[in-house]
Amino acid sequence: MDTTLLLTLSSMAKRPCPSQNPTIQNPNLDFDMDDHIDHLLETILLRQYSPPTDSSLAPSSSSYSSSIDLSFERLLDSRTSDSDQTQLIDRAMGLGTLLLEAGKRSARKRASKHNSLAWALPPDLTIKVFSMLDTQSLCYAAATCSMFNKCAIDPSCYANLDLTTDVPKVNNAVVSTMIHRAGKSLQSLKLGVVQGPNVLAGSCQPLVYTIRNSVEVSNFSWNDKRSRQGKESSILTRSCLSPLVGDNGAPGTLLRRLHLYNIERMDNTSLCGALTACPSLLDLEIVGLHVELRQTLMSVSANCHLIERLFFESSKTGRDDSLKSPTCVEFVNNCPNLNSLALRGFKLHDYKVRILVKGFRKLKYVDFSTSYSITGTFLRNLGSSIGGNLLEFLILRDCMHLKEVEVARLLTTIITGDFKYLRTLDISNREGLASESDWYDRCYTSSVIPIKQMLDARPDICLLAEFPSEGSYIEIDQMFESELNSDISLPSQLSSHTSDGSMFMSFSESSYNSDHGSGNEDGRDAGFVVFEESSDEVDFIVV
Repeated sequence: MDTTLLLTLSSMAKRPCPSQNPTIQNPNLDFDMDDHIDHLLETILLRQYSPPTDSSLAPSSSSYSSSIDLSFERLLDSRTSDSDQTQLIDRAMGLGTLLLEAGKRSARKRASKHNSLAWALPPDLTIKVFSMLDTQSLCYAAATCSMFNKCAIDPSCYANLDLTTDVPKVNNAVVSTMIHRAGKSLQSLKLGVVQGPNVLAGSCQPLVYTIRNSVEVSNFSWNDKRSRQGKESSILTRSCLSPLVGDNGAPGTLLRRLHLYNIERMDNTSLCGALTACPSLLDLEIVGLHVELRQTLMSVSANCHLIERLFFESSKTGRDDSLKSPTCVEFVNNCPNLNSLALRGFKLHDYKVRILVKGFRKLKYVDFSTSYSITGTFLRNLGSSIGGNLLEFLILRDCMHLKEVEVARLLTTIITGDFKYLRTLDISNREGLASESDWYDRCYTSSVIPIKQMLDARPDICLLAEFPSEGSYIEIDQMFESELNSDISLPSQLSSHTSDGSMFMSFSESSYNSDHGSGNEDGRDAGFVVFEESSDEVDFIVV
């Protein structure tokens, strides 16, 4: 083996530059040295180890290794000093590392060039394709090769980020990296823990995922999560949305869609701070966050004037009574484009709900499922007035205090011609409807509600009216005791109906844990003028 290469490369590292050694006058020395190295590499890699033309005479790889070992041993033996031998070994290892890295770099360059020639699409179309991938698939593509990686770095590929998982896997660092990659191109961000693909958007199935009311997904244990909290390996904190505010709010400037699911450490301050950086927000979905309805609506009213859809499900069903009438009025006045509103699991009074439904003139979708204190009086004269006549979906499933008489009045108005655009009506209640005199008295079957007449008059309406069998309602004393020992939990099942829109009666033995009254009697805000709801009611919403 020609060992001159070892000494030559090592001596090059110690060769002084011409400015430090004035005795060096030859400007072509560097070129001569490069030629010398090229010659040595060619000698070792091409001549000495190139296999003969006749394959039968080709030496095995083991003979190459033995030859190198023997040559290197002879070189070591020629050095009498132990320090010289150590230095020679270090130089050999360094040279091997340099050759290995050079080989890897050249292989990557060749592979990248090959991929560029073999890949049919130009970079701009490749980026376009990558921008249509989901976030996880995009990351897989970026790890495939350097060519794909260069295309996947383009900010437009991260315009729609979906970082939701069925168990906690994503932490703040991942969110920050993805948002910074998107930059001003960010248009959609979905973040948090969801139950899984079986939960349909817009369904009545609760999406809240909490420690007490947890859903078993992939055998995940919240005890495992607690044991990992110190490592913060996969836990989102209250600051997970702070990158939206960074760079003077640039990442959130063009954000259109923000969906947040079961981020337990998120609080009012963090959420409201993030919303201040999202003036272009059109779609906001919040599920299972420990934030107040009132503060959230105030922040949306102040910062998100273009919003068209709001879906908000409380983390503690029936406990959030923070909403005030002035907040409703401000929300209506500042967000006139809202056409879809879902407030699920909150304690809402009829007069506040009426402000919202009548105030939003473009409203087509309304969902107050599992909400407390709604009796249904807000529906009076709603279908013939501006602000309610455009409703296409009205979801009142499992509203604890919804009264039978108000439902009957609603269906009667539909028969007479109101709610002309209504296509879906859900009045199902797993505990039956409340009677007129006392909400403790539940109605399971009713001759008062003109269901058949309404279906005959409006066959285009899909009516969901699922009620339990009579007597399945929980005893009041048991309900009180249950409320003291557990958080409120109102899971409901996604309803189904026949193809011809006929009523489907189902049976259920589950029940509510609720407060002990509708709250409409004394729940109104002090000092705020509210007109009684009647046939000649006066609206007081500022237009």
